[in-house]
Amino acid sequence: MIGTVHTRTALRRLGLLGLFVAVLWGIQVLNWLSGYYLNLAFGLIPRHVSGLDGVVGMPLLHGNFAHLTANTPPILIMGTLLAVTATRALREVNAVIVGLGGALVWLFGSSAIHVGASGLIFGWFGFLIVRGFVDRSVVTLVSALIIGLLYGSFVWGVLPGQVGISWEAHLFGAIAGAVAAIVIRVHVHAPRLRDVERD
Repeated sequence: MIGTVHTRTALRRLGLLGLFVAVLWGIQVLNWLSGYYLNLAFGLIPRHVSGLDGVVGMPLLHGNFAHLTANTPPILIMGTLLAVTATRALREVNAVIVGLGGALVWLFGSSAIHVGASGLIFGWFGFLIVRGFVDRSVVTLVSALIIGLLYGSFVWGVLPGQVGISWEAHLFGAIAGAVAAIVIRVHVHAPRLRDVERD
């Protein structure tokens, strides 16, 4: 019975994840048709009151189709890992990543318009990696291992480098994800390692 509930929850979340990606692509088409006016209107502009709405707007907007194309696979992969491992509090996790990560970019980011879901992606990355150690769960640790193997190079994304890349969103997103992993209690499907060891 519990397994059935978990399966239904995971399937519902996967459906929402697919809807989220579809919305991102829909917004991108509208953004392109408007000459990327949405980026100017709703992108995150550090230390400008008019740019505060970008805390929420930034993850929904992208600089071009190539930008969104690059972000779509990690959104789907890490979003799927979140959907099938955590049993609750994902809304709170996402709120911390978007809110705290965006606020830190607004406070400390470079004076440019910041757009893109990379901050959210790095937030999920930070959350899953830290949660893999904090939760001591077989499933979460395996998820963290998969992410480490597939996206280990992500760590370089939090350092200043390529022009036009918001490394601040990457860094602060990862920090926000790590904070969420520590302060928000998220149960996972698998038994804890200490319980397995007693069997």
